[in-house]
Amino acid sequence: MDVPGYLPGTTQEWGGIIRHGAKILYAFAEATVPMITIVTRKGYGGAFDVMSSKAIGADLVYAWPTAEIAVMGPDGAINIIFRKEIEAAKDKKKKRESLTKDYRDKFANPYVAAGLGYIDKVIFPRETRPLICKGLDMLASKRQSRPPKKHGNIPL
Repeated sequence: MDVPGYLPGTTQEWGGIIRHGAKILYAFAEATVPMITIVTRKGYGGAFDVMSSKAIGADLVYAWPTAEIAVMGPDGAINIIFRKEIEAAKDKKKKRESLTKDYRDKFANPYVAAGLGYIDKVIFPRETRPLICKGLDMLASKRQSRPPKKHGNIPL
């Protein structure tokens, strides 16, 4: 997974971001196959939830130490949270960089997400292939029963 989140704006809306996002959400939510997710870089906001997270039913979720998992990216978050502090600073650029680093260290890292149960484990990139193989072996007999129904309700 490497999703910077949904970008707000009319261009995205006219491009069908809601429709396409709903289709991928439906696909992940209805999947009965083993789902293993590796967060390699960014996992922000609703896009993190939709892209096979624990919330949508992923069986295993791992993240590399360099991953950023948060409600929104550090740059956008500090512009909202610390707007007044940045405007009052003599050196706005330096203040913004300092606040971004602090936000990244405190909130947008995989260790916070692991502590909250959003991911199972923080792994090094070299561990990725062996853990996927072990996960697939563990999930080989996965069976998920669904209530019988005539058809799905895919959002079009």
